[in-house]
Amino acid sequence: MEAGLARSYSVYDVFTDSRLAGNPLAIIFDAEGLSDEAMQSIARELNLSETVFVLPPQNPAHTANLRIFTPGRELPFAGHPTVGTAIALAERAHASHGGELDLVSVLDERVGPVRCAIKLRQNKASFAEFDLPKKSQQILLPLDKADIANALSLKITEIGFENHVPSIWSAGVPFLLVPVHDIGAAERLEFDAQLWEKTVPFVDGALASAFIYCRGGVNHAAKFHARVFPIGMGIVEDPATGSAVAAMSGAINQFDALPDGHHPFIIEQGIEMGRPSLIHLHVDVEGGQIANARIGGQAVRIASGILEL
Repeated sequence: MEAGLARSYSVYDVFTDSRLAGNPLAIIFDAEGLSDEAMQSIARELNLSETVFVLPPQNPAHTANLRIFTPGRELPFAGHPTVGTAIALAERAHASHGGELDLVSVLDERVGPVRCAIKLRQNKASFAEFDLPKKSQQILLPLDKADIANALSLKITEIGFENHVPSIWSAGVPFLLVPVHDIGAAERLEFDAQLWEKTVPFVDGALASAFIYCRGGVNHAAKFHARVFPIGMGIVEDPATGSAVAAMSGAINQFDALPDGHHPFIIEQGIEMGRPSLIHLHVDVEGGQIANARIGGQAVRIASGILEL
């Protein structure tokens, strides 16, 4: 680790309005001068789902350039780091404002520029949503339903519901989406990483992570209930995964044949982990195709400090 100045950081719980829920995110401010290896080492040390490093924007009209690392590797794009960092930077920049404020920022990520709308609210958790930098695309590769069921310790009859079948989608990060019959199956499944790695295909040089979902939710507002098991990222299960919900937008549109117009969804995740999260997804459909999609959620700061390198 190279020597350098002490750097400030914050930890936010994202996709929740309650501390100690949602998905925790570490944000390292003023990350200039850190090597890729140092960033990866810091992310591994902090051992959260993701750690964001804030750098000066590549375009001076933008707010910041973000590098996003899991404990295992760097990601080109991720949802909860985008939401959490957009809120953190807005709260830092407007700490003296003290009231309600709506603003827009553009964050440079490896996937491209990501436009975010932020709502700062007095005595309430801030909210941010972003336009998907890439629309969800299906990746057509052969999938074996029996092998997938085996990797989840479920019966083959519990895989799929209505028109929904296992499929691979990506809006920057690929996921194998596995629909299951009901919340009982989602709660009961046992994820076997070794069997999964033998079952799933490589997509863009990496194994697709598991996104398991069903209709409904423990929270009455939720349209879907989800669990995510990342592969090769150094974590077993993720309590809230915006990039997976971004990928899911394509599957919802295809399997539910959404009519033209605006469609809001709330996806709950992290219930089984004791870290309930609510991810907001908005999909605009024109001519049967997704014209625009946005992901949003709330976030609350739980810690701030100095990183001593």
